[in-house]
Amino acid sequence: MAKKDKFPKDGESMTIYEYEQKYTRRENVRGAKLLLRLVAAAIGVFLFFCLFSVTMRVYEMNMYAGIGAGAVSIILYIFLFVVPLVKIVKTNHFVVNVNAKTALAAKKHNRQVRHELADKIIDFTAKVEGAGWYDSEEVGRLAIAVKAGDEKALMQSLSSLYSGCVKKTANDIIFKSAAKTGMYSALSQSNKIDAALVAFLNLQLVKDLVFLYGFRPSDAKLVKIFGLVLQNSLVAYGLGGMKIGNSIVQTMGNAVKGIPVLGSAISTVIDSSVQGLTGGILTTVIGFQTIKYLNREYRLQEILDGIEIEETQEEFEQTCRKLESELKNGKMQKAS
Repeated sequence: MAKKDKFPKDGESMTIYEYEQKYTRRENVRGAKLLLRLVAAAIGVFLFFCLFSVTMRVYEMNMYAGIGAGAVSIILYIFLFVVPLVKIVKTNHFVVNVNAKTALAAKKHNRQVRHELADKIIDFTAKVEGAGWYDSEEVGRLAIAVKAGDEKALMQSLSSLYSGCVKKTANDIIFKSAAKTGMYSALSQSNKIDAALVAFLNLQLVKDLVFLYGFRPSDAKLVKIFGLVLQNSLVAYGLGGMKIGNSIVQTMGNAVKGIPVLGSAISTVIDSSVQGLTGGILTTVIGFQTIKYLNREYRLQEILDGIEIEETQEEFEQTCRKLESELKNGKMQKAS
């Protein structure tokens, strides 16, 4: 079973050192950014291979059709891979993996991100009618909090939105995306097309969830999500080349075996349904993993915001005494 995060109860105080010990993990920020680029590049290369292979296959059958397929492939690559990828990566994120030295800057950054979220949600609700993504009454309270500069009310409204209507909308988006992936995978008879479709639809799902929440997971978490996208695409590629249905048909009894045409038809149906179900489940995993990271990092920035970062008077005086002692010792050593 997955280990659940144990967040402090409401009203329970925590120092920055306790936060650091409980929630902060060693993380190479530059390394995470580099790894993110490498995983994204790996997805891009694999997609290029799939689309190029399909284009060449069409070209071998008909030159003009192949040229058309190449043009379509370029358009798909740009709008279904490059554009979603850029939108995801360019979206802001909370900084929650901090220590005592970096916590103050992180709190300032997170406050800015919260205001950006509030502005996005208010603007979207005002401009898009009938979307139903956000509760209008709660958005109204959010707008009042923003105008009044009330940080506490702003955070309460955002928390209410994320735990209520946003969560429900996210589940709907995941289900629709999984159903779409399953349907397309079932209809497709090419492992390369399957792989490309899964990657495209998975990235689209992540982009939609990031747009819904208004922020993205951190670089380290995004590496894991993109890694799952690549893994799902590779699994879909492998499923396209496996005759899963044949092994199942063999267990369906002598009656089916005695009718070759029927056996072949059932084999095709089962192959398609298994591929479709697998693609849908893999997409569901991507969706729920994404919202898990988003919810966790939103909760962590809430906890971090409630922690007093400033040094206490006692700690300040202790530091001054230590500094004074060090300076005196240094002067005495020079004099001797």
